[in-house]
Amino acid sequence: MTTFGYEQSLGYDRRATRLLTGLYRRIATDIDARTTDSATVVDLGTGPGKLLSHLAARRPDLHLHGIDLSPHMIEIARRTLAEHTVELTVADVGDLPHPDASIDLAVSSVSMHEWPDLPTAVTELRRVLRPGGTAGIYDFRFARTREIRRALGAVFGSVDTETVRLPWHPVAVITCYRVTA
Repeated sequence: MTTFGYEQSLGYDRRATRLLTGLYRRIATDIDARTTDSATVVDLGTGPGKLLSHLAARRPDLHLHGIDLSPHMIEIARRTLAEHTVELTVADVGDLPHPDASIDLAVSSVSMHEWPDLPTAVTELRRVLRPGGTAGIYDFRFARTREIRRALGAVFGSVDTETVRLPWHPVAVITCYRVTA
């Protein structure tokens, strides 16, 4: 996976704000319903930190972490999240900077299709989730669907899916893959 340069990151930030705010709100609502007080949540491929911003405003009790492969995205996320306490790290999903069984909920919004080594990333995801911890992977419906289901299923067994329709789009273009450790 190639990292975004600074100008590409700024452009993504503008597009994400305009096009994905409804998705971020939906994911924040899902996380709110699936987490207990003071849960530890990691956003994989956090980009400019928009989802974490929604979560931090909604649930200040959560311990929020964001990782992204692009240092430019992390720089933008730091600005986005300046008023919140969120740990942001430049890291690869194939080598997560978290101890074993330390995460209650992992989330990814529209980035899994970019992960170059799905089996390694999914194994890492399983490693960092606490027993009973969950992951919600939101991605484009038609991007690597079979490969994503196969990788998640090989490590987690059962994979629940849900089709998600964005408020501004006439067709459901997002699938949420949910797994439990």
